[in-house]
Amino acid sequence: MKIIIIEDEPLMAAALKEELTQLGEELEVVQCLDAVETALTYFKKHDLPDLFFSDIQLPDGLSFEIFHQLQSKVPVIFCTAYDEYALDAFKVNGIDYLLKPFDRAALKN
Repeated sequence: MKIIIIEDEPLMAAALKEELTQLGEELEVVQCLDAVETALTYFKKHDLPDLFFSDIQLPDGLSFEIFHQLQSKVPVIFCTAYDEYALDAFKVNGIDYLLKPFDRAALKN
């Protein structure tokens, strides 16, 4: 399963990538992106993944804008420190909403 992480905090992105790698060889993090514009530019040249892990608040806006512009049907697991966006997350193919900090047990579920 090909995964893309959208996260503006480098340490959080690295930790999430490491946790996903530990969960199984079938999970491959193909890219970590850190902003709305970076993601939109990336997807002009690359295919969509099988799954997104995404923070919501990014330096240049909310990650929802990425999914609206891509008109993606790819499932998204949102990883954020804010619970106020939970309802909006499910309007853009959100399948889970993990509040930071989270652990491996939360990822397994």
